[in-house]
Amino acid sequence: MTKRLTYAALFTALTVLLSSFSIPVPGGHFYFNKVIIFLAALVFNPLEAAVIAGLGSFLGDFFFYPAPMFVSLLVQGLAAYTVSKLAGDARSASKTQIFLALLAACFISIVGYGLGRAFVYATPTYALMKLPFDILASLLGSFLAYSLYYLSSFSKTLQKALH
Repeated sequence: MTKRLTYAALFTALTVLLSSFSIPVPGGHFYFNKVIIFLAALVFNPLEAAVIAGLGSFLGDFFFYPAPMFVSLLVQGLAAYTVSKLAGDARSASKTQIFLALLAACFISIVGYGLGRAFVYATPTYALMKLPFDILASLLGSFLAYSLYYLSSFSKTLQKALH
């Protein structure tokens, strides 16, 4: 239990930390925290994944850009919960099952942040303007997480440590 809690705290801290690092892209920035969120969702159970993603994103926004922090709490938490729930035990899930779980999370993220922007900034026009970027950022984050999960020994090592 202590080991699992320690790893969860590490993933939460990485989510917060990576909320401050981004690559400028047309229409905004790509933040690397989404990769950690999706990886956590593949490694932890649904409740743990939701807390890691939601709390990490909330704190990242709180420290670096507070306007959307409650949107991030809900959207990233729900996206991580969905991946973890749909993928089940990712060690025995098929690549297709994990891919579809990540796509579902992308949909949640795109719609959630779109509605969140319309609410936080009180303008649907701004949300629509950011839509192509949100789609690209979500797909890129899921692609990187999927690739890291299958192409590195990181996830296998972590899975062994947690189980």
